[in-house]
Amino acid sequence: MKSNKSNLEVRALAKHIRMSAYKARRVVNQIRGRSYEQALMILEFMPYRACYPILQLVSSAAANASHNLNLNRANLIISEAKVDEGAVLKRFQPRAQGRGYPIHKPTCHITIILKKKIK
Repeated sequence: MKSNKSNLEVRALAKHIRMSAYKARRVVNQIRGRSYEQALMILEFMPYRACYPILQLVSSAAANASHNLNLNRANLIISEAKVDEGAVLKRFQPRAQGRGYPIHKPTCHITIILKKKIK
């Protein structure tokens, strides 16, 4: 969280979300650069499972902005939103003739940065 007067930004980070980074990026690409209200509306009505944790994260970042820096939520835009790959949970599925088939369960880290809208 930077508290420079001209360039206020607030960050929220979610780690080890149990979904692939590719699926989360598909949703994050839709809200990058939009206002806070627009992002909430988009996330509310998109049919993907990735929308819920991203919606929670955007709401958390807005709550951080209003509580810590006294910023109005209506004046916030999503300046940066990125999804990084996390650790892969490796499991084995039993298969025929005593073999083990590897299952990879990917995770991701989602970062949302909100800035004050420049008028």
